[in-house]
Amino acid sequence: MASIHITTTQNIDLEYELASLGDRILGRLLDGLIIAGYIILFVAIIGFGNFDSFLNNNPWIFLLLILPVVFYDLVSEILLNGQSVGKKVRGIKVISLNGGQASIGQYLIRWLFRIVDFSLSGSLVATICVAVTQKHQRLGDIVAATTLVKIRPRTMIQQTIYEPAEEINYTVTYPEVINLTDKDMQLIKEVIQNVQQSGNTMLAVEAMRKVEAVLNIKNKNQEPLNFLYTVILDYNHLASRL
Repeated sequence: MASIHITTTQNIDLEYELASLGDRILGRLLDGLIIAGYIILFVAIIGFGNFDSFLNNNPWIFLLLILPVVFYDLVSEILLNGQSVGKKVRGIKVISLNGGQASIGQYLIRWLFRIVDFSLSGSLVATICVAVTQKHQRLGDIVAATTLVKIRPRTMIQQTIYEPAEEINYTVTYPEVINLTDKDMQLIKEVIQNVQQSGNTMLAVEAMRKVEAVLNIKNKNQEPLNFLYTVILDYNHLASRL
């Protein structure tokens, strides 16, 4: 099982399982089926027999047909946080090599290099690059400093860290967490998921120490992982009341 170790800008080491070549191919095939279905539906509405003459008389219609096809991957990854429908079904997503969510610029670079990776080479360049590179990157990923990783399905306890603490009698343990940002919370959630996946509790310890230092607080005798859960619940509770 190939994996990648990433040190975030907060100096926390995260480990992700890399998406395999098979995952990438199946995700791309699923996206291809969606695009093909869109084209067939579009043509069927106009009429197969009249399609050519219809386009000749209404050339602007061609833009309505071609634009969603051309920009499907770019728009999907931007709107779905690094995923297309095919990637979501396969449980994989694009991330930046700094451990965070890829930027629009990185998505744009990946999209532009699809011309080389897929169109001009018949997917040969992408296939070879993913197969031989250590981080399973196609050429667009290498230039954009991104890769594809697998997303661990959420367990019941993981679902709780994404929900606000709405209990009327909920008691905040660390009120200082309100000074953190949504980006900080996302990083903490990533750490929790990595700990649960890898069993490396030192990740939780490192994250706990970082939060303590940033907020100038002390852990109130909680296990590091429980401390991180509490920080997220406190933040959600306080943020929901702003």
